[in-house]
Amino acid sequence: MQSDKYWVGTWRPHKPRGPVAALYGSPGPKYALPGLIGSAQRDPTKCKAPVFSFGIRCEKANSNSSPGPTYLIPSNITRRGRNGTPAFSISSRSKQPLLFRAPGPGQYSPENSEKLIFHSPPAYSLSGRSKAGSTKQLPGPATYTLPPMLGPKSAVTTSSPTYTLCGRSKSGSFHEDMAKSPGPAAYKAVDPYIYKQKPPHFSMTGRNFIPGEAAQKPGPGAYCPERVTFTRAKAPSFTFGLRHSQYVSPFIMDVES
Repeated sequence: MQSDKYWVGTWRPHKPRGPVAALYGSPGPKYALPGLIGSAQRDPTKCKAPVFSFGIRCEKANSNSSPGPTYLIPSNITRRGRNGTPAFSISSRSKQPLLFRAPGPGQYSPENSEKLIFHSPPAYSLSGRSKAGSTKQLPGPATYTLPPMLGPKSAVTTSSPTYTLCGRSKSGSFHEDMAKSPGPAAYKAVDPYIYKQKPPHFSMTGRNFIPGEAAQKPGPGAYCPERVTFTRAKAPSFTFGLRHSQYVSPFIMDVES
């Protein structure tokens, strides 16, 4: 081991207790990938072939599985229930209950039952002023403000329409600077056809190209004036029905020879 004069601090190199990842160039035992053998703890990303296993040999069952003489059935128990004469038992005396305190005759007031039994007129009483009510600060008559009876803002009575005349402002008025007043072009004219009846309009569009000799134009034979039925009456026309199928048997009549 080298001398301690070349080291700074108390740390000294030592052998690690277990494998350190920094000592290996590859991950090594750092990653624990699941195996590919068996059915438990297997890599789920890999394809798994069907597996079969042999059953284990079960232990030999005990031939004597009855409880034996563990249960003792009384002799008076039959398949129809308990057999025998009725039996009674004497239980112990219960504890003495607490003393019941019933009200005595002096606790009732029969003189107050007249209001509940007989008809009595209403009775009123005047109680004394409590001390707690003297400290309350009630509002005085001047606290309330009645609505006005004059002017346009009267909420109780009807008022006629009122008008006011205000003075002309000297700053920014039209007689100071004529440029501040709007000109005729400042107003947008409304289309009269919005509130009036609009007459029909027609327009003629220009031809985009000059047709040449290569253009496909219909000839005189393309028109069929004899088939025009929009401008003149059409004569009645008839058609024959469909030809019957050759598989249909013909109609045969009995003809005397």
